[in-house]
Amino acid sequence: MSVPILQTERLLLRAYRPEDFDAFAEHTADAESMVHLSVKDRQTAWRIFGSHAGLWLLHGAGWWAVELRETGQVVGTVGAFFREQSSDMEIGWNTYRAFWGKGIAGEAAAAMVDHAFTVRREPSVHALISEGNTSSIRVAERLGLAYKEETSLYGKVIGKYVRERS
Repeated sequence: MSVPILQTERLLLRAYRPEDFDAFAEHTADAESMVHLSVKDRQTAWRIFGSHAGLWLLHGAGWWAVELRETGQVVGTVGAFFREQSSDMEIGWNTYRAFWGKGIAGEAAAAMVDHAFTVRREPSVHALISEGNTSSIRVAERLGLAYKEETSLYGKVIGKYVRERS
């Protein structure tokens, strides 16, 4: 399964490349960037990076590197994926801290959601977002996701935001 390439006005969503890892590892090691998740050491970051890429082989869905089309610089990641034993597509986004506040997460996530609904024909998508993560909640709301319920992720209470295909 090859990873589909998605483009927006400013961004290219593409498969991870080995040279993307340093920026990914730096992001996951940054306490401010990971305040709603947990900081990861480089070894753990490598396992996550590899599993993100490998999801494409298992489900034909997974994570994309988000690249600025103008410069080729990787500025974050977005994913449309399935957790173990789930048939519900989950979405997620991360923008590397140097690029916060530039609308990158929303632009990349909008392309990803469009792909989930128009190409994959998913009936719905959901995002799991911590209550205090107001930036991600705003992105979810701009994407048309609405709070549905509290759920649990790795033993932590978290909000589930859902959007049905229209």
